[in-house]
Amino acid sequence: MSPTVEIHLPADHAARALAADVRSGLAASPKSLPPKWFYDARGSELFDAITRLPEYYPTRAEAEILRAHAADIAATTGAHTLVELGSGSSEKTRLLLTALRDAGSLRSIVALDVSESALREATAALSQEYPLAEVRGVVGDFTEHLALVPGEPPRMVAFLGSTIGNLLPDERAKFLGALRGTLLPGEWLLLGTDLVKDRDTLVRAYDDGAGVTADFNRNVLRVLNRELRADFDVEAFEHVAVWDAEQEWIEMRLRSVRAQRVEIAELGMTVDFAEGEELRTETSAKFRRDGITEELATAGFTVHRWWTDAENRFALSLSRAE
Repeated sequence: MSPTVEIHLPADHAARALAADVRSGLAASPKSLPPKWFYDARGSELFDAITRLPEYYPTRAEAEILRAHAADIAATTGAHTLVELGSGSSEKTRLLLTALRDAGSLRSIVALDVSESALREATAALSQEYPLAEVRGVVGDFTEHLALVPGEPPRMVAFLGSTIGNLLPDERAKFLGALRGTLLPGEWLLLGTDLVKDRDTLVRAYDDGAGVTADFNRNVLRVLNRELRADFDVEAFEHVAVWDAEQEWIEMRLRSVRAQRVEIAELGMTVDFAEGEELRTETSAKFRRDGITEELATAGFTVHRWWTDAENRFALSLSRAE
């Protein structure tokens, strides 16, 4: 059957959101931008390259867990619908879908993403690969549109890649609470979380020797130059990755190598950077089992299963909505 795509964002949503984030983030002290603006076509290609770097373990570790336990996940949940918060195009999604199909429970596939083009491409591919399942795309923001997620119960929501680590603690609490409010009792959340580990391993994952992550980090400036007619000198900012041991998160920053003034023509905005001033572009929290279990419990989930890769670097938790 042919896939369907529901659109819940206006055509100018991305442009308005970018403008709002730049106005607030670059006027703040310290300056910051959300990591979602890395991901234009070039940024997505760069991130795909990052996932294949020897230093970047999370993607491989999560896939290792899924290869080992996808059949167990399918048998435990009996899910009729897999809901992925993301475009649904990855190998990891297919490991889950194939396990659910082989277990005989898969009825529908739902992918939620802000990008209509990415969703149309992903849902078309999924419809071909899983022709007996109903495939639906929802163009929306997972922080705003969870209540609109369709699908035949019982549903399992997959939030993979430790994307939840990009949310600050209060944002995580709001997201998990909204998700619990969307699910029926007995439905499931499959959550990927990167674990706290030694500083060197963490920093190397965000500051690789080949400089791919540095190029990815600076890509946000290219996005602003193109979309907002800004005049950032991209090479005048150096990539910095810092482990904050107190908060237990990695911060990616761009450090101005000299004093400079940037004009953002589309917003009529001028931004000054002092030499050495840093712009925070990503916060990536790392987790401990007790901490994420408590956060899930506060939101109304009970952790039913917990798996890690062989080196205990990354975890998948399967939680039930109570």
